[in-house]
This record gives sequence, structure tokens and C-alpha cells, in this order.
Amino acid sequence: MSPEQPLFSGADAVFLDLLPDPVIGFDAERRIVLWNRAAEQTYGFSRSEAVGQRPAELLSIRFPLPRVELVQAMAETGEWKGELLELTKDGRELTVETHWLARYDDQGNVAGGVAIHRDITARLRDQRERERGQASAERERLQGRMLRSQRLESIGELAGGIAHDFNNLLAVIINYAMLVDGELAAVQRASAEERWTSIRGDVGEIRLAAERAARLTHQLLTFARQDVANPVAVDINGSIRRVEELLQRTLGDQVQLVTAPLAEDLQAIRADPAQLEQVLGNLAVNGRDAMPDGGTLTIDTANVEVDAEYAAARPGLSPGAYVRLRVSDTGSGMAPEVVEHAFDPFFTTKPVGQGTGLGLATVYGMIRQARGHAEFYSEPGLGTTFTALFPATQPETSPEGPPPVMVPAPTCTQTILLVEDEDALREVTRRILTRAGYQVVAVSNGSAAVDIARTHAGSIDLLLTDVVMPGMLGQQLAVAVRELRPSLPVLYMSGFAGSVLAESMNLRTDDLIEKPFTARELLGRISMTASAKRE
Repeated sequence: MSPEQPLFSGADAVFLDLLPDPVIGFDAERRIVLWNRAAEQTYGFSRSEAVGQRPAELLSIRFPLPRVELVQAMAETGEWKGELLELTKDGRELTVETHWLARYDDQGNVAGGVAIHRDITARLRDQRERERGQASAERERLQGRMLRSQRLESIGELAGGIAHDFNNLLAVIINYAMLVDGELAAVQRASAEERWTSIRGDVGEIRLAAERAARLTHQLLTFARQDVANPVAVDINGSIRRVEELLQRTLGDQVQLVTAPLAEDLQAIRADPAQLEQVLGNLAVNGRDAMPDGGTLTIDTANVEVDAEYAAARPGLSPGAYVRLRVSDTGSGMAPEVVEHAFDPFFTTKPVGQGTGLGLATVYGMIRQARGHAEFYSEPGLGTTFTALFPATQPETSPEGPPPVMVPAPTCTQTILLVEDEDALREVTRRILTRAGYQVVAVSNGSAAVDIARTHAGSIDLLLTDVVMPGMLGQQLAVAVRELRPSLPVLYMSGFAGSVLAESMNLRTDDLIEKPFTARELLGRISMTASAKRE
């Protein structure tokens, strides 16, 4: 066609008025020659106002690229598609998807074209609102995870502090009960009166109650990651196989135990083997209780690689190589509000008297102590899946040797330097040692102990010290005393101090006895320490 010929006939205009989207025809000078009814409705300009105007000026169009490049692209290919920002007559900003189609004259030159616009402003706004809502929900979810993690950490610190002081008290109760029982036994033998049997039974109940309380504080310390652990390179598959038979007996006949798939090339992790087996036991019991009518408990393992995106959604988790332990049951499942508090100590959905609420809290503490990550996925009626991620490590080989020999406590004049800041515990410990034949020098703090080490005329055969004391920690005291008396054996006592032991002292379990301890346990550990020195 020649430039003088009209670009659009009257029939074209009538047809285009029926379309729902704005259609704008323009000539070679990019002036509007067609403006359909949808364009009038969308932009607010009448046909008479628009015809003869340039679209870029009439609609204040903002192009994604320089306009000359877009026109050139349309001339070369016959079309161009993209998005434009435009202003209506009343000043509203629209985003449109546009499709430009070129029209050519007889010589092949661009003689104008047509642009079909589709208003996507509302769609983009809805999309942005959905994205903002999703982002807000994700922020709230991450914040919830962070708050739960912080809450558990705070509870752990509180529980650990309480357990520390409580363990000192329990050690006093247990050992004084044993001392009283020993005195009553002597009186009973001498008098042969029946009433002493009843009194000894009462004292025994006091001791048993204190020992049960000690087990509870032990679980609290585990939750708080302040229990004493002995981490080594562990094969999780081996741990599962060792306890598989015990787990099946724990689950009973109605629950089937499936241990598959267990990854054949599973990497090692660094954890306390006894604690790992307790994790498996606690999770098995939790799964069994969720399946009173029977079901299936499945344990599987795998090597996994945690990427940055996955780690970012889980506070405390870092990218890297991990070993995954997963325990799933087909039980009743848990509601979201129950899942949120599942790791909280003393939280339980069981009837009064059927649970302490420390099982899963203990699991959480043990996994965190192994620098792992724990989480639940559960829905009512669909069962529960527990997932633990442990940092992968290299297996290690350690020379095997004979187990330590337990020898009786000597009834000689060996001297023990006892350092304990809790007066009642220091006194009952001194009495235990004195009755066993030891000479005991008991002090309440590190400075006094150093003075004794410097001025004591005779030998000192063992330093028995608390780990955490005001003024001087137990290991600091050991270093100071060994400057005066090299190679002096040291046995530490602790009812707390897990973070100190792990991060700054690096003590082995062989060097430490946990509070509360019994007289038999204390004397046995002293014998082991003495034997190690002689070897």
C-alpha cells in the first residue's frame, strides 16, 4: 500500500470496537489513526482527542528500552512484545502487556502499525500482594522458629541453673541418708529391735526419692546441654542395630519396627553413643504412645547436603554435609499447637502420672549437644516424623586397652584435698572419705586450696574439686596446684558446667564424677584415679 492509503478501513474500526482490549493504530509518523472503544474506556481519552496524537506523548509512555530500538526491532521482525508503563487521562498509572504489529508499504517500508494492549495492572498488584503476603508469612514463620529456639535456649539455661543447685542438695540428701542408714544398721544389730527395720525403711525411701529426683535433674541437664557427654565418632546405623531388639520389645507386639532404608555408605557423626541410643529409645516410646491400637515405627538414615536456603529457614543450622536420622510413626499425630511445645520440658499431653514431659526435651538436648538440629512434622491423623540432622565427621580409630580396674578404696593415710563451695556437700563428702580411711583437707574455694598445696607438710595424693566455684574454676585450680605439686591426680565434681566443660575445659568423663553421687560411686572413681596414676 502507499502511504496515502488509509491504514484501516471503516470495517476494521467497527470490528476492533468489539474487542475487550485497547487497540491503537498508528501511521508512519507514529500518529494515532485508530482508537477503539476499549482504548477510550481504558485511558479516558475520546477518539477525537486521541486521533492525530502520538501514543508516547498522549499516554506518557515509559519504555523498557530506548524507543528507537523497539521501533527498529518491530521493523526488522514485524512485531515487538513487552510491557509498558502508561498514564491515563485522570493520572492513573497502568502497566500493559503490548503486542506491536508492523504494516508495510509496497516498497517494504514500515508504513505504520497496530498496538494491542492488555491492562495487567490489577493482576500485577494482586501478584505483588500475594508475594508480600507470602514473604510476610515466611518472615513470621522464621520469626516463630527463632522465638521457639530462643525460648528453648532460655528454658535450658534456667533448667540448667536450677539443676546445678538442686544436684548439690540431692547429693547431700542421698549421702546423709546413707550415713544415717549405716548408723541405724549398727544400732539394729546391737539391739535386735524390730522398730529399727521400719526406721531404716523410711530412710531408704528418702534416699530412693532423692535418686529419682536426681534422674529428673539429669534429664533437665541433658535438655539444657549442660550434662557431661563423651562424644566420639559414631556410626548411627551401628547404634540402631545394637538397640533394635530392645526397641522392638519396648514397642510391644502391636507396633511393627522397620529399620530401612539405612544408608550403606553412611558417614560418621560425633556424639555420645549412650546418648544417641537414649534418643532412639525415647523416640520409640513416644511413637508407641501415639499408636495405642498398633501401627508402624520406621527408622531410616541418609547422607544429606544442607544448602544455604534450607539452613536459612532453620535457626542454628549451617550449610554442609549432615547425616539424617528420621523416625516416623503412623500414630495419631499432633496438632500445630502441640508440635510448637513438643520440646518444652514438662510439656506433655499424657494424663497426670503417666509422663514427666521430659522425654522429647531430653532428645532435643542430646541432639543439640551433638551440634545437631531437630524438628517435627506432624498432622492430626497422619502420624509424626521426627528428623535429626548431625554434622558428618570422619570415623576415628582408638587403641583398645583393658577396661579400668575397680579396686577397693584403701584404708590408709592417703590425703585428699577436697574443694567444694557448698558447705553441706563438702561436709558429707568429707565424712564419706574419712570413713573410708582417707586423710581429708577440706576447703571452700580455690585460693584456700592453693595455700594448702603450698604449706601442707605431707603429701597430697588427690585433688577432688568442684568444677564451677566462685573466684576460680576447678581446672584453673588444678593448674595452680600442679605448679606446686606436679603430676597430682585430679578428680572433678560437677552438677552443671556442661558448656564450660565443652568449650573451655575439654574434660573427659574419666576425669569427672557427676553430682549427685553416692559414697560407692565416689570411692570407686577415686580408686580408678589412683589406679591410673600407678599405671
